[in-house]
Amino acid sequence: MPRLLQHRLDPSSRLARLMFAEYGVGIDLEDIKPWTRDPALLEINPAATVPILVDTQEPPIIGTMAVIHAIEDRYAPSAVAGLVPMQPAMRNEMWRLNEWVLVKLNDEVTRYILEEKIVKRDQRGAVPDPGVLRVAKANLAEHLNYFNWLFATRHWIAGDAMTLADFALAAHLSSLDYLGDVLWDTSIETRNWYARIKSRPAFRTLLNDRIGGMPAAAGYADLDF
Repeated sequence: MPRLLQHRLDPSSRLARLMFAEYGVGIDLEDIKPWTRDPALLEINPAATVPILVDTQEPPIIGTMAVIHAIEDRYAPSAVAGLVPMQPAMRNEMWRLNEWVLVKLNDEVTRYILEEKIVKRDQRGAVPDPGVLRVAKANLAEHLNYFNWLFATRHWIAGDAMTLADFALAAHLSSLDYLGDVLWDTSIETRNWYARIKSRPAFRTLLNDRIGGMPAAAGYADLDF
């Protein structure tokens, strides 16, 4: 059975878990805190990042893009369409938005909120910086405006069919939603999309997640929120 080294609120780890669940593949999860730079982790990945996929006798697969490509290549069922569209135009749009989420949204919002609220819990004397959180939340509002515009004209983020980009965005928003940082009342179009993807069986693996000493925000696990 594949083994995924992950952190439960790391969006890239969540993306990999959603893909496995959507494709009906069971996995073993190994929770780690990459920011502690454990020697065992550094031996596998000197960058001290997750996710890391360990499968059979092959070398570990390291990094978000390598992991999602491996999942798609190895585990996407042949009987149904995978999460990467066959049509070139839609596939290009999917990769554009996937990069928007994994790079732009992460660099402007998610990583700062996780660093302030999660990573600093393990740093003696460290407390969240209100200024950093304020800027990250302002950036999130701008991203949500763009996503609202997309969802006002599309059923899914890249077009008429659900793709990897939907799972990438859901992975990030679910992490932020756990921490109570998404203002859904002002993001109706994105909220309606999130309610649909949140109701998929694959999402149950994320909705059951809990972080010790930090309960989920109200409505996190509710399908009608």
